[in-house]
Amino acid sequence: MTLRLPAWLWLLPFAIVFCAFQLAPMVWVAISAFNVNGDWGLGHFQEIAQSAFFRQAIWKSLTISLVSSAMGLIIATVTCHALMRSGPRLRRAMIAFTNMTSNFAGVPLAFAFIILLGANGVLTLALQQLGIIEDVRLYSTGGLIVIYTWFQIPLGILLLFPAFSGLKAEWRDAAHLLGAGRIAYWQRIGLPVLWPALAGTFTVLFANAMGAYATVYALVNTSYNLMTIRIANLVAGDLFLEPNLASALALVLVVLLVLVTLVQQWLLRRSAQHGSR
Repeated sequence: MTLRLPAWLWLLPFAIVFCAFQLAPMVWVAISAFNVNGDWGLGHFQEIAQSAFFRQAIWKSLTISLVSSAMGLIIATVTCHALMRSGPRLRRAMIAFTNMTSNFAGVPLAFAFIILLGANGVLTLALQQLGIIEDVRLYSTGGLIVIYTWFQIPLGILLLFPAFSGLKAEWRDAAHLLGAGRIAYWQRIGLPVLWPALAGTFTVLFANAMGAYATVYALVNTSYNLMTIRIANLVAGDLFLEPNLASALALVLVVLLVLVTLVQQWLLRRSAQHGSR
């Protein structure tokens, strides 16, 4: 006689791990954020709102994340379109290469950029000798956007490629037979079909950029003001340790990500309602 276990028992190990490493830390962060010197209140959030230093960290994190996510999404979209028009051998090679480069982030990526485009980087010195540039500001906002975009592109390709695979060649042929040009095809068929995938990919890229820590820390240490850097300093800094304030800043980060997700869902519902009319 075969013993049949309930289906939910197979999910029990995952549920335990999820609660232990996802829900429990989130609950602790939420509780600590409202703990102000042993009392309950919004003091930490008021401090964040009134501090120009923390407001700058939030603004810079949002700016770098939005710009790098948009640039990564555009480049990934163009790349996926080119891959769909290429041969199967090149397509498989590029997907394998993208899988490999998607894991090339954090400290190794920062070290690679320092070697190539640092103050004494190989490409920097070569371009300076050729008289093309005078200086490369790798440790500025522009430099961080370039680095963030670099590790956003492989992730964007991996997320978008299945959606592009869903575009059938028959749709394009039928549109051409009906007199629709390339622009009309993408405006009426291609982009509406890809819109959910594009919006979802942008949300994932934005969350990926907002939570990035190792790359920027290895590149500029604590000299650049970002939310993840400030959170880490408040938890494990050398001078000021304020874990409850760090929890409040982390909760602000979570709220920003939730807001972006809600906006994405609202746009998708509005697009679906408009398309059904």
